[in-house]
Amino acid sequence: MTTPTAITFTETALEELVVTAGKVAVFVTEDGKMDQGARKVNSLTRKTVQRIAESDAFEKAKAGDVTSVTMPVGMEADALLVVKLPRRPTSTEARRAGANLAKCLGKDGMLVIAGSTYRTEEIAQGIAMRNYSYDAHKTGDKAETGAVTFMVNDPEAATAAYAPIAAVVEGVFFTRDLTNAPANDLTTTSFADQLAAMSAIGLQVEVLEESDLEKLGMGSLLCVGQGSDSPSKVVVMQWNGGGDEAPFALVGKGVVFDTGGISLKPGAGMEDMTMDMGGAGVVSGVMKTLALRGAKANVVGLVGIVENMPSGNAVRPGDVVTSMKGDTIEVINTDAEGRLVLADVLWYAQERFKPVGMINLATLTGAMLVALGNENAGVFSNSDDLSGAFIKAAGNEGEGAWRMPMSPAYDALIKSRIADMKNVGGRLAGSITAAQFLKRFVKDDVPWCHLDIAGTASVKTETALAPAGATGWGVMALNRLIADKYEV
Repeated sequence: MTTPTAITFTETALEELVVTAGKVAVFVTEDGKMDQGARKVNSLTRKTVQRIAESDAFEKAKAGDVTSVTMPVGMEADALLVVKLPRRPTSTEARRAGANLAKCLGKDGMLVIAGSTYRTEEIAQGIAMRNYSYDAHKTGDKAETGAVTFMVNDPEAATAAYAPIAAVVEGVFFTRDLTNAPANDLTTTSFADQLAAMSAIGLQVEVLEESDLEKLGMGSLLCVGQGSDSPSKVVVMQWNGGGDEAPFALVGKGVVFDTGGISLKPGAGMEDMTMDMGGAGVVSGVMKTLALRGAKANVVGLVGIVENMPSGNAVRPGDVVTSMKGDTIEVINTDAEGRLVLADVLWYAQERFKPVGMINLATLTGAMLVALGNENAGVFSNSDDLSGAFIKAAGNEGEGAWRMPMSPAYDALIKSRIADMKNVGGRLAGSITAAQFLKRFVKDDVPWCHLDIAGTASVKTETALAPAGATGWGVMALNRLIADKYEV
């Protein structure tokens, strides 16, 4: 796994600044006020910090922007970084400041003079989250950055505040690595093996093989992978950190590569379909986070892992399959495979664990991209309480989420002539009919959300806290939801 930036907190020792190598960062408020550390650096550098703070460029800068001075006079540092930050920044501003500092981080590391700066741990989070590079398959120069040290007035408190955040960063990086990995690396077997290895951090992990799935009657899930040489699997990850109550369930779509099957996708852009396991990646990252931070909640994560390939054995348009629930499904389009995977895993999660609530995640529909772009995931739900709690958690973590409509009226679009339902409903309301399909596999008394992350799981340009590629969207929001709503 990509290793997050090493971040430590040490006691303020301003006398060391003159001989500190690497990069040194200080904070200045919007009105030019400097804390003790910034004033010390200002003195050492013959009022360089003050001149920056009084400049027109600083006045026009946004909260979190960084001004860099190379080889500052009076210091051994390679660069002085002056960060514009309000006295009491929001989480977004603090993380943005950290992300901008991460872009300046070099091999020699960085000293951040934070003193008693508000939200220091979230500035550190911004650095860690943004300083990510997926280079597992590069043989040339790889991105190398040094460690980051925060000089603070209370290192013990800062270390304690950052500890649960560090667990979140680990979970996000795990999700990004899984989602970025090529399909010849992340096979159904290697994916399951990586999840099984998390038993070392306290998760109870169980891998259900194809023979197990056949016995359970998961005909909907199994039909998706029947055209591939890679075996289909379901992985169950349990974290029992709460009391005796039933767990909250997270369910993820894990299609390690999606050709579309017999309903073959166009060749252009098909290489991006390595990210079609993004939902399972998020569930995996959340479970890792919960275990690393010792969450006081019971949570079970279930992922259906398959590969959708065309072959002489592949499911065909027009075939009828039987789900674990017993409902029959006419497969109209084999490229609408994610809902076939989720249907059986959702039902299995409810039958086995009787969850207090359930959220599934999937890179499910291109229609979601048309509707919301890359800024928001679509939220479909049968529960105002659960959907509201999730959207609040996502907002607090800066992860875009927008509730979409559901209605029995849309069910007519997935009515089949020869089976209980069909797996697509045509061009109209494509994301909604997919959600209506999934809802048929959710029991009436189970609060449920379906998160369509087709637009947020992987993007072509950098985001606030991630470079281009896999974002890890959802790990922070779901961890926050568990902490706010389900921890004892």
